[in-house]
Amino acid sequence: MKYTNREFTSTAQRAAHPQPRIETHRTGLKRRALAMIGTAFTIASLSLVIADADNDNPMRPILPGIVVASTVPANGDVNPYGVTFVPNGFPAGGPLSPGDILVSNFNNKQNLQGTGTTIVKISPAGKQSLFFQGPKGLGLSTALKVLRSGFVLVGNVPTTDGTFATIQQGSILILNRNGAVVGTLSDSTLLDGPWDMAAIDNGNTAVLFVSNVLNGTVTRLNLIIGGGSPAMFVQSATQIASGYLHRGDPAALAIGPTGLAYDSTTNTLFVASTGDNMVFAINNATKASHTSGMGRVVYRDNTHLHGPLGLKLGPNGHLFTTNSDVINSDPNQPSEIVEFTESGVFLNQLSVDKAQGGSFGIALGPDTGQDTIRVAAVDDVASTLTIWTLRIE
Repeated sequence: MKYTNREFTSTAQRAAHPQPRIETHRTGLKRRALAMIGTAFTIASLSLVIADADNDNPMRPILPGIVVASTVPANGDVNPYGVTFVPNGFPAGGPLSPGDILVSNFNNKQNLQGTGTTIVKISPAGKQSLFFQGPKGLGLSTALKVLRSGFVLVGNVPTTDGTFATIQQGSILILNRNGAVVGTLSDSTLLDGPWDMAAIDNGNTAVLFVSNVLNGTVTRLNLIIGGGSPAMFVQSATQIASGYLHRGDPAALAIGPTGLAYDSTTNTLFVASTGDNMVFAINNATKASHTSGMGRVVYRDNTHLHGPLGLKLGPNGHLFTTNSDVINSDPNQPSEIVEFTESGVFLNQLSVDKAQGGSFGIALGPDTGQDTIRVAAVDDVASTLTIWTLRIE
């Protein structure tokens, strides 16, 4: 594993930095909060107030509690992929505040895949501003995460002409709270097309899970986070899953494992494998010392799964995935977000666009301490972000 041009996995360096503490428990207060939520937070709640993707004013509230914002910055980047909330505890003094949403763009103004260079910030009210713009041809993927320590991590999978023939390995950029690049994580095997990510954020340490679209694997990175240079130290890097279908695709550019969701109560990492059209579970995710293959199948549903992409674990213990529509396509079920249990029982679904291929990134907001929760999802056909504020009952 490399941090820019420096190797960070030597025996001496590992010995100098202790193993990060991994918090895998939930407090009694948290358990009570989850019990209060019950099943009130469901796709059905969203379907009652879903915004029309064809609206001609992408920043107006559609109904109380809903905001739709354009994700297109001044340079014209389109095809929003990654979505993440700025967490509580994020340091003040920069353009980001807890509750803000970041969205990464994969395509440029000419709609060439793997060439988008921007991350936009969307305020809770739907106001958009530019947070980051990189050099030409980055191809910022759905691997996007904000850490409480003040850093933003974003994956990139570049092309030179928007086709799989010119696709490159990519890397993970480390941005500071002001949107400046302060480091890069790269590895020819362990970070081969970083497509999505999930994180256990412990402040001065973090565990990062990364899905790799170009070799069909999942990597775990144990990170030490500092305040100086380097910004982060990779204590260890381990491939914990492999064997997922991966290939180039003329419509989707690349198909492989995508969405990741971590359940701290069972130490399980869930993996949405687009090409396999299934969701898998990796047991003992923070401790695994080698690949366990694809893991166990937790959700196989050819009726409701159409190439699952993004994946999130809701506060009610349900999983939410977005469909790419490039696998097992069904024109009668376009751009669906699908809700199901960890045991693989289908619950509900919601279309975010009348056309196919619109759903990709999805995120859940940080705890507010109030009786509401926010859900954000991109529509990469319309290049918009919809934010729902739902009351917990």
